[in-house]
Formats: sequence, C-alpha cells, structure tokens
Amino acid sequence: MHHPLRNKLSLLALLLALALTSLSISLMIGSVDIAPGELWPLLWQNDGGSHYRIIHELRLPRTVSAFAVGGVLALAGLLMQALLRNPLADPYILGVSGGAAVAVLGAMLMGLPFAWQAPMAFGGALASILLLFGLAHSGNWNTTRLLLTGVVLAAGWSALISFVLSLSPPVQLPGMLFWLMGDLSDALNPALPVAVLVLGLVLALWLAPALNLAQLGTARAASLGVRIRRLHMFVYLLASLLTAAAVSIAGAIGFVGLIAPHMLRLASGSDHRILIPGAVLLGGSLLVLADTAARTLIAPMQLPVGVLTALLGVPMFLYLLNRGIAGKTA
Repeated sequence: MHHPLRNKLSLLALLLALALTSLSISLMIGSVDIAPGELWPLLWQNDGGSHYRIIHELRLPRTVSAFAVGGVLALAGLLMQALLRNPLADPYILGVSGGAAVAVLGAMLMGLPFAWQAPMAFGGALASILLLFGLAHSGNWNTTRLLLTGVVLAAGWSALISFVLSLSPPVQLPGMLFWLMGDLSDALNPALPVAVLVLGLVLALWLAPALNLAQLGTARAASLGVRIRRLHMFVYLLASLLTAAAVSIAGAIGFVGLIAPHMLRLASGSDHRILIPGAVLLGGSLLVLADTAARTLIAPMQLPVGVLTALLGVPMFLYLLNRGIAGKTA
C-alpha cells in the first residue's frame, strides 16, 4: 500500500537534510578548513579566535545570503512555471532578470550609490513584465506566445546590456562583468534576502491551493472559484519582486530557477503545497554548494557563481528534459 503524503513528507525531510548538509559544508570549507567537531561550538560560543571571526564575519553571512537567493530564484521559477504551465518558463528565459540587469548596470554607469541597486532592479523587472504582457496580449493570447515573446525580449535586453558595457569606462568594467556573471562576494548582509525569501514563501504557500486548481485549466479553475486574472497578475508581480531582489543582491545567476522546480516535479508530482517549500530548500542548497565551489576551486581567486550554475545547469537540464520526454513516450 502506497502512502503518497508520507512519501512527500519524506522528500521534504530529505531536502531539509540536504540544506543543512550544504550549509555545514559551506561553513567548514575555505582558505582555512574547520573541522566538523569545531563548527557547532563556534556557531554559539565566541572563543576569541580567528576561526570564530572567519565563520561569523565572512562565511555565515555569505552562506545564508546564498541559500536565501537560491531559494528566492527557485520560488520565482516555480511560480512562472505554474502559471504558464510550461517547465521552460523561468525569470531569466522570460527576460525579467534582463530588464533588472539593464536597470542596475545603468545605475552603475551613472555612478548612483549601491543603495539604488535594489529599487532599480525591481523597476527594471517590473518594466520588463509590463512590456512582456503588453506585447503578448496584443492579438491572440496564449502561453506559447508569451514564452516566445519573453525569449525575444531577453535577447533585446542582452543587446542593451552589451551596449551599456561598451559605453562603460574601463575602471567600472570588471565590476560590472563580475556582477553580471553572478557574484555573492559582496552579499554579506543576509537580512534583505532572508526577509524577501520568508515573505515570498508565505505568499506562495497562501496561493498554493489556487495554483493547484489553475493547473486544471482556466475555465475549470474559474468554475471552482479561482479569479484567474487576479491570480495571474499577483503571481507575476510576486515573481518579478523575487527576481529583482535576487538580481540586485547577487547579479544574474541562471538555471537555479529552472532546474530546482523541474527536478522536484519529476520526484514529487505537482502539489504546490509540497513543491513550494521543496523548491526553496533545493534551490538554496544548490546555490550554497555552487558558491562553495566558486570560492574554493581556484582559491585564492574566486569564480563568479553564475558561471558554475550554468556549467552544472546545462547538462543537468538536458538530462532532465530527455528523461521527461522519454517518460512521456514510454
């Protein structure tokens, strides 16, 4: 006899164990390795030594930021995929992060203070979403049209990014390029990403029943009391806020929002009450592990974490896609 709920709860417990393991690995590994037995006491007791300062001033803030950004990206990707009912939907493919990136690079070019980056990123993401819907809604609207419009829009933002980079003074260029490739080295204040993640998680879980009904199709969901248009607008706004926050904190980190929800759907089905917390745990764990590799592989130099997520993400997504297609045709 199968117990679907027990299986799903077991999956969440497994993902929680993965999250705790990835956080521990990130805190232990670096230019100075810290033994597993030392780690737990160092988290709570200040022994006045250098290991305590390394953990609390450098690794812990960066690790928590990486987990929160990974969770936010996975949640944004899951919301996009749920509403478009397409596993390829993702803030990066739909051009939302491209709009945010253009706005942030523009702010950098104009020499605006660092504090302007988050509001500029949100404004850019929101402008991209409004543009996307304005273009996709003219004529016969469907999810395929929306996805194709998003892909073309992403290409347009990419061209604008290249234009801004070509105008930038040589002194600013390395910082801009590193930021564009995804970088967590300056993410040493985890309060903002954690607050965004908690707010996004609470709102997404509140929407979970409506998202489950929306999978039945627009007409069926509407007959069951779901206000589809309002749900669409709310989810797109939430996804753009999550994407903007992630882009402003860590730059353009791709594939986390695409892979984490896709892997979970293959493992646990399509119940958003399980998918939402699961995606946050898996996305956070993936980005923490990628960031740990980014800062240790060629130490003392650091790689942009976005490069590693893409290098890992491309083959993994192709494998998942082929497995999904094979499963459907079998």
